[in-house]
Amino acid sequence: MPQKINHSFVWTDESINDLLEKASFKLGELNFFSRLVPDTDMFIIMHIFKEAVVSSRIEGTQTNIEEAFVDEKDINPEKRDDWKEVNNYVTAMNSAIDERKTLPLSNRLLKNTHKILLSSGRGERKTPGEFRVSQNWIGGATLADAVFIPPVHTELSELLSDLEFFLNNRDIKIPHLVRIAIGHYQFETIHPFLDGNGRIGRLLITLYLVASGLLEKPLLYLSDFFEKNKTLYYDNLTFVRTKDDLAQWLKFFLTGVIVTAEKSIETLHKIIELKSLVEKEKLMSLGKRSKQALELFHHLFKKPVITVGDAQKMTGLSPKAANELVRIFVELKILRETTGYQRNRFFVFDEYMRMF
Repeated sequence: MPQKINHSFVWTDESINDLLEKASFKLGELNFFSRLVPDTDMFIIMHIFKEAVVSSRIEGTQTNIEEAFVDEKDINPEKRDDWKEVNNYVTAMNSAIDERKTLPLSNRLLKNTHKILLSSGRGERKTPGEFRVSQNWIGGATLADAVFIPPVHTELSELLSDLEFFLNNRDIKIPHLVRIAIGHYQFETIHPFLDGNGRIGRLLITLYLVASGLLEKPLLYLSDFFEKNKTLYYDNLTFVRTKDDLAQWLKFFLTGVIVTAEKSIETLHKIIELKSLVEKEKLMSLGKRSKQALELFHHLFKKPVITVGDAQKMTGLSPKAANELVRIFVELKILRETTGYQRNRFFVFDEYMRMF
């Protein structure tokens, strides 16, 4: 049973203050950059797809980011469950961000998001959108050899109400980053769903940062940091449960925010440089084709894996003209053909994809 958290917190470890200042500064920098860059929304979709792939990978899903952009009908049948889980995550995240405009950050919002997350694929039999009414556990074949056993389901109502109050309680004067670090820990410890707790708990972080106004746009996702430091992630959560060591978890979490924000800023810088370089040095020299070329190029930032049919829809060109434009993009090394086939070919915006 985790302790209730809807109260104030104080700490004596000064390194938390130092990390908190750095993390806040980096989020401010990310916000400034997102305001400076035109069409930031164009790049958010890639951040969400990367988050979906990495967050699902932590749970054992094997889809890569290129496959995530391909239509379901073009995915090998044995990989379709993995593909569905990643694309469900993208839909769930987009829906949650949208719902946040009318709903507070609440258990209702989390249940709605969970329902979409598990709507198809392996999780559809795990009561999507409902808190569990039975015991679950992590690791081991049975409760007897489980690594971690969350609270009994009869305690969920009280614990989840406490978490919801804590996330929204403005009478508690603690920094937002500390609040969501504690909130994420608490959610993962309660483990309220039969499946999908890790993904919802990680998604909760970005939702809170946007809801609290710390982030203007959903451009920060911690799954990549958690996956690269998976052992530390699980160890630090466990130390709160077994040693009451919340300070170590806070330091790990804040380090994750700093590292991830720095990488997001660096990626945005590189994207802007790439966009400018391709437009000026490759596309503006195409004469009368420049207009359609720019149109196709801008679409690639939202959908970086395409077919000739996609190019046709994006530009309104005839099949022959779209095919020719794609051929020019391959020649200019903007696109790379991935299948090696003569028909049913896929083309990837390689340099952009590598940034993620």
